[in-house]
Amino acid sequence: MKSKITFLLSLAKSKHVLSLTSNGINAVIGVVTLSILFRHLTRQDMGNWGFFLTILLLVDTFRSGFLSTAFVKFYAGSTEERKREIIGSTWFIAIMITLIFVILNIPGYFVSGYISDPSFKLFLQFFSINYVLSLPFFVSNCILQGKQRYDSLLFLNFANQGCFLLLIILNLKGINIHTVLYCYLAANFVSSSIAIFFKWTDISMLKFKTKAAMLEIYNFGKYSVGTNLSANLLGSIDSFIIKLFLGPSVLAVYNAGTKLVQIIEIPLRSFVYTAMPTLSSFFNSNEKEKVISVMKKYVGMITIALISVSLLVIVFADLAILIFSGPKYVATEAPNILRIFMIIAFLYPAERFFAVTLDVIHMPKVNLLKIILMVFVTVLTDWLAIVVTGNVYVVAAASVFSTLTGLIVGYFAINHYYQKFTFFDMFISGYKEIVLLLKRYYYRFLSKNYQVK
Repeated sequence: MKSKITFLLSLAKSKHVLSLTSNGINAVIGVVTLSILFRHLTRQDMGNWGFFLTILLLVDTFRSGFLSTAFVKFYAGSTEERKREIIGSTWFIAIMITLIFVILNIPGYFVSGYISDPSFKLFLQFFSINYVLSLPFFVSNCILQGKQRYDSLLFLNFANQGCFLLLIILNLKGINIHTVLYCYLAANFVSSSIAIFFKWTDISMLKFKTKAAMLEIYNFGKYSVGTNLSANLLGSIDSFIIKLFLGPSVLAVYNAGTKLVQIIEIPLRSFVYTAMPTLSSFFNSNEKEKVISVMKKYVGMITIALISVSLLVIVFADLAILIFSGPKYVATEAPNILRIFMIIAFLYPAERFFAVTLDVIHMPKVNLLKIILMVFVTVLTDWLAIVVTGNVYVVAAASVFSTLTGLIVGYFAINHYYQKFTFFDMFISGYKEIVLLLKRYYYRFLSKNYQVK
C-alpha cells in the first residue's frame, strides 16, 4: 500500500502531470470566466472584447514569439554558465522589445480619440500599459518552462487566471467591456508581482548577458517571431473577416462555438511544452532517431486519446454550449460550429508537433514559410466562404484546408531535410505506448510481482 501511495505521489509530481494540471486548471478557470462574460455582457460587448483580445495577443506575439521558443531551445541541456547567459540575454531583449512598443504606442494613444471602433480604441489606449505590466510574468513563464519547474508554473498561471476571475466576480454589477479590461490589467500586475516576490524572474541574471548569446537568440527569434506571429494571425483571420463582413454579434456566436475547442488545445499545448525540452536535448546530442521517436509517440498517443473526447463533445455539443455560454447561444450556429472544429481537431496533434519539431531541429525558416502559406490559404478560403455563401458554417469548415496545408508541408519537410518516417507509423507508435502505459499502471496496483519490461 505504501509503495502505491509513493507511486501516486511521484506520478503527481511528474512533469507531464504538472504541465497538464497547470494548463487544465487555468483553462477551466478561463472557461468559467468566459462563461460568466458570455452571460453578463451584451453580444456586442462580448464580440468587441473577444476582438480586442485577438488584437492584443496578436501584437504581443512580437515579444512572446521572439523569445519563448528560442529560450527553451538554447537553455535546455546547457551548462550553468550558458544558462545564465541565456537568461540575461533574454531579459535584455524582452526589455528592448517592450520599450520599442511603448514608444510606438504613444502617438497611437492620442489618435485613439478619433477611432470609433471600441476594440481598436481600447487597444490603442491600453496596449503599452498591459505590455509593461505583463513583462515579469512573461519572462518568468519562459524561465520556469526552460527549468521544467511546472509546479511553480502551475501556481503562477493559476494566480493570473484566478485573479482575473475573482475580480470579474467582484465587479459583476453593472459590468461592461471597460470593467473587464481593468480586471485584466490588474490580474497581469498581480501575477508579475508574485513572480518578482518569489524571485522566479531571475532578473539579477541580466548582468550575464552576452553579445554572442543575444545574437544567437536574435538569429533564431527573427524566424520564430514570424512563425508565431503568422500562427496567431492564422487564428485571428476568422475573427477579422467575420467582424468586418458579418459584425460583432456574429463574432460572439462564432467565439461561443470555438472557445470550447480548448478541451483539445489544453492537453495538446501542455504536451508540446513538456516535449520541447526533451526534443531539444536529443537534437543537441545529434540523436535524430530519438527526436523522431519522441515526436511520433506524442502525435500517436494524443490523436488516439482525442477520439473519445471528440465524440462526446460532438454528441453533446448543444448541452456544452448551454453550460458554457448560456441559453441565448444554444439556438444559434454555435453548437454546429463546435462540432465542425472538433472534427478538424483530429489533425491538430500532427500539425502542432511537426511545427515544434521543425523549430527544434533549427529549421524555423521552413516553419515560417509554412505558416505564411497557411495564412494565405485561410484568407482565400474564408473570403470565398463569405462572398459565395455568407454562411458562418462554411467559414468554420474552411479551417480544415489551412490545417491540412500545415500538416502536409511539415511532414514532407521533416522527411526531406532531417529524418525519414512514415505518417501511419506515428499511430502505431502511439498505440503501443498507450498499451504499455496502461499495463504498467494496471499491474502496479493489481499485482505485487509483475514488472513491465
